[in-house]
Amino acid sequence: MAQLYFRYGTMNSGKSIEILKVAHNYEEQGKPVVLMTSRLDNRDGVGYISSRIGMKRKAYPIGNDTDIFGYIAAMNPSPYCVLIDEAQFLTRANVYDLARIVDELDIPVMAFGLKNDFQNNLFEGSKYLLLLSDKIDEIKTICHYCSRKATMVLRMENGEPVYEGAQVQIGGHESYISVCRKHWFNPPRKKIVPLKEN
Repeated sequence: MAQLYFRYGTMNSGKSIEILKVAHNYEEQGKPVVLMTSRLDNRDGVGYISSRIGMKRKAYPIGNDTDIFGYIAAMNPSPYCVLIDEAQFLTRANVYDLARIVDELDIPVMAFGLKNDFQNNLFEGSKYLLLLSDKIDEIKTICHYCSRKATMVLRMENGEPVYEGAQVQIGGHESYISVCRKHWFNPPRKKIVPLKEN
């Protein structure tokens, strides 16, 4: 029986490489998958899933008005699995579509994304994935400042943490760093050096 999976993690936890690995494993066995990602994430062009280590795949772009259920239901043959990147940007309706794909089409769906934003509020997509998913799994990484598990994200501007602003601001490691709770509340007050580009 198919299930809806939500795999969440902070920035730089390896979510995109994990989704590409899952796709590769299915396809290596001759089982087609559908890769999808939010239209909002345009860091490497709209409709691409890319990892920091350089892997990149084309994906179907999802917007607020995308009929994900209709798109998957019309596919012939049906995919063995639907893989969604940047799932935090999905709407409630998008997530309900994912649940329908699992329940009505019996196709497993794996969604990958952030749980909380830089202000520690849940993203809309993450909120509904936490409510509706059959299996929830955390992809772990470590704090930028210590060896604790990173559970939060700091938005950075000119080397300083920012706690106010729009929820969505597309950026990578030049704009955000993953931190533990202690360092989200009390980051080192000296200028913070952003992570190096690869």
